[in-house]
Amino acid sequence: MSLDDAIRDMQTRIQKTSPGAEVKIVKMSDEEARLSVFVPADQVQPIREATLQPTLDYLNQAGLDLQVLVYDQDHPPQVG
Repeated sequence: MSLDDAIRDMQTRIQKTSPGAEVKIVKMSDEEARLSVFVPADQVQPIREATLQPTLDYLNQAGLDLQVLVYDQDHPPQVG
């Protein structure tokens, strides 16, 4: 499985959990990517739960490091 396939799978899982989620993707290498997910506060935990095991499986079974960082869209992280 490629990193792009894993990213698409993770995006599908996120969209099923929260259809309005905004996902920003940064690829750090051929094996590592960060997905920043912005959703309403009440959807943060369900997305974390939906993505935790798949991220561990990708790391352990395919050597792909997908970091899924979930943020409250009304209180995004400060830049700087």
